[in-house]
Amino acid sequence: MGNKVKTHKGTKKRFRLSANGKAMHRQSGTSHLAKGLSKKRRRNLRGTTSLDTCMEPTIHAALNGYSN
Repeated sequence: MGNKVKTHKGTKKRFRLSANGKAMHRQSGTSHLAKGLSKKRRRNLRGTTSLDTCMEPTIHAALNGYSN
């Protein structure tokens, strides 16, 4: 009997997989001290972006196919 591979919980909180399998994440630089940024910069930091394709296998391995 083999053991089940656990999902990395820190990765699960920070990334989600899109329907096409891309890893999506929030952009950094918005949690505090954002008042010094321009409105345009703050607006462009909203939402999620896709991760670089070279990092996707690492995220998929940590999530073990789990998607939010």
